[in-house]
Amino acid sequence: MTEIIEYIIQFLLGGTASPEIIAKIGYTANNEDFHKYKLVIVPSSFFDKEVYGTGQSLPVLPLPIWEEVPLLFGEPLVEKTGETLILHADLIASTYFLISRYEEMVNHGCRDEHGRFPGKESLPYRAGFIDSPLVDEYGKLLRLQLSETCCEIPEPPKQIQKVYLTHDIDQISHYRNIRGFMGGLLRGIRWPKEGNRALRSFFSGLKFDPWYTLPWLFDLDNSVKKKLGKRCETIAFIKIGGGFRKEDKPIILPHHPDFQSLLKLCRDAKIIIGLHTSYEAGIYPKKVTDEKKSLERFSKRKIYYNRHHYLDTREPGDMQALIEARITDDFTMGYADVAGFRLGTCRAVKWINPNTQQLTSLVLHPLTIMDVSLSDSRYMYLNAHQANEYCIKLINMVESWNGELVLLWHNTSVEKTTRSYHRQLYENIIEHLKTK
Repeated sequence: MTEIIEYIIQFLLGGTASPEIIAKIGYTANNEDFHKYKLVIVPSSFFDKEVYGTGQSLPVLPLPIWEEVPLLFGEPLVEKTGETLILHADLIASTYFLISRYEEMVNHGCRDEHGRFPGKESLPYRAGFIDSPLVDEYGKLLRLQLSETCCEIPEPPKQIQKVYLTHDIDQISHYRNIRGFMGGLLRGIRWPKEGNRALRSFFSGLKFDPWYTLPWLFDLDNSVKKKLGKRCETIAFIKIGGGFRKEDKPIILPHHPDFQSLLKLCRDAKIIIGLHTSYEAGIYPKKVTDEKKSLERFSKRKIYYNRHHYLDTREPGDMQALIEARITDDFTMGYADVAGFRLGTCRAVKWINPNTQQLTSLVLHPLTIMDVSLSDSRYMYLNAHQANEYCIKLINMVESWNGELVLLWHNTSVEKTTRSYHRQLYENIIEHLKTK
């Protein structure tokens, strides 16, 4: 645990604190050791062997409040012994609980129909801080306490550190395969316009398909990159695997000319390609390596980024499959049913395996907003105005904590012919980001 504790302290301090400063902070309940440090965080019982991994380790609502911030573990009490400041607020355990997705390990039976841990069952949602990066607030409190006893840690600038504009390409097109084409024709009996769209798409080319909105999306994304420079990247997560499960259909055939057109578009627009692991790979994680190799072979690129289809990272241990596949960065960490801060932070973190209590090399990027989370009747079910207001709130929150903003908009949600508000909403968000 020593490596994890040091990592958490460094993360809370902003990631730039020197080893000398880290050494001034102790995590101990032994008052005989207090004098060795300038600041001591007193551990709660969270990491005790008989408590860790059991229901007894879960925070109890309502949470105590320390300096207007909810505290998961410990007490909102600060005292001084000699020259040492003693914090009874267990910021280490509270941070660990959130960034490791610990509650998902303990609440093993709490899953939706896709095997996902529901956001509305999570502690951040139930305690009312899903829209606030609580861990980053802990960092500010720790820096403030440290400044009162020994040294100043500069506050990060109020600026979005990084913008990731991401698009999951579950389907390149609507009518370009036989199943989609025939479905469009049948529906065209009742709605002639759809039948005409199906005919035009199938016979005239990919660019006429209503779901092939990627050129439009990439143009918008690149307009932000011109403003923000290296602070902005676009990632296209491409699904190349999947078997017989309906969630993976239609299967994208990499030899198809449309797939090759997609790869060429990504090259021409300078878009990063990431792996969109299939629904099946979410159930059988060993398939991740094969899907990554397949995408690398057809794209002729090394693949380092991943996002799971349906956001179906089912167990904390699934992350090990990504490490074994030599994926360095995962962008799955958002809840499908509610937008916000699943990891309790708006900054990228190294994955801590809560089963083994080991710090790994895999970097988790918090997914801030997914389009369907906002609009789906099963999820937040916001109207256009509410969705825009909530998105701006989260974006400004990320800015205030110098965090990463990770957006996910599907190419299928921004077609011109849909009644969905997502095409206009994405344009609004892009214009807002240009001011940052």
